Amino acid sequence: MVSARDTQSIVIPAKAGIQGAPTIRMPAFAGMTNIVVFLRHTLLALAFAFGFASTTAIAAPDTALEEHVTHISERLRCLVCQNQSIAESQADLANDLRRQVREMLAAGKTDKEILAYMVERYGDFVLYDPPFQTTTLLLWGGPAALMLIALGGFAWTVRLRRRHAITTALSPEESARARALLGRDKDNNNENPA
Repeated sequence: MVSARDTQSIVIPAKAGIQGAPTIRMPAFAGMTNIVVFLRHTLLALAFAFGFASTTAIAAPDTALEEHVTHISERLRCLVCQNQSIAESQADLANDLRRQVREMLAAGKTDKEILAYMVERYGDFVLYDPPFQTTTLLLWGGPAALMLIALGGFAWTVRLRRRHAITTALSPEESARARALLGRDKDNNNENPA
């Protein structure tokens, strides 16, 4: 019985004329496989080259526009990362916001219009420098209030300790006892030098 595999390959005995010698199977078109592999690699290389060329053409259109996009992007907070601007972040949302800023600048919008749009859509939190308003009062005044509370607590603690230190002076009997204890410790230290 002849299988499909046998019809597509040539059987060559490893040692001609020897009974039971192993055989080598080669594809029927062995010379063609090198050409096919070469063409496949060439097409793959061309696909990568054209793909890379198209992304670089999109990524670097106008340097002045890109600098302007970066300037505005540095003023906007990444809503995913929250500790980076959208210029620094590589999150998908940051990429979308940068693209949106680029499109708005290309459409002729001003910086104020772009920032106003972002605040309208995402709130004051999107700005790294939120404006001083009643809604952001805690944001601006919170650190100063916490610092004042901490300083007041420190001053109050120091004042209480001073009062307590003044009122707890040792009586003459306590002073004599302390001197006696300290004197015994000196004698014990002289007897057992370490």
